[in-house]
Amino acid sequence: MAEPTIDDETAWEGAPQAEPFRAAGSASMEDLRRLDLRVGRVTAARPFDAARKPAYQLDIDFGPGGTRRSSAQLPATYPDPSVLVGRLVIAVVNLPPRRIAGFTSQVLVLGALPSDGRIPLLSVDPGASPGDRIG
Repeated sequence: MAEPTIDDETAWEGAPQAEPFRAAGSASMEDLRRLDLRVGRVTAARPFDAARKPAYQLDIDFGPGGTRRSSAQLPATYPDPSVLVGRLVIAVVNLPPRRIAGFTSQVLVLGALPSDGRIPLLSVDPGASPGDRIG
C-alpha cells in the first residue's frame, strides 16, 4: 500500500484529531504573567499506587524555591520512573495545592498532550538551572 500524500483526500481519514487552537486574543500577556513557570529538577519519582489513574509522585528541586511535590500521570510515557530522576522539567508553581488520594500535589508539571494519551514532558536545554523563571 502506498504512503498517503498531502494530495490524497483519504490521507487523514481515521487520523486522531488535534484540539483546535483557541482564538487569537482569547488570552492576554497579563494572563501569562500571572502564571509562575519555573525550571525544576526531578530528585525522586515513585509509583503512586493510591491514585485512580496510573501516576507517579515526584519530588522536584526548584533551587532557591525549595523542593516541592507533584502527582503526574506519566507511567504510559515513562514506564520506568527512574528515567525521570535528574531530568529538568517545567512546572507551574503558583497554582493552589491539590489533594490526590491523600497526597498533596504542590506544582503542575507541564507536558504535551498528544492524542495517543502519552504525556511527553516539556524540558529545557542545558544552561537552565532549578528555580529559573520561564517567560
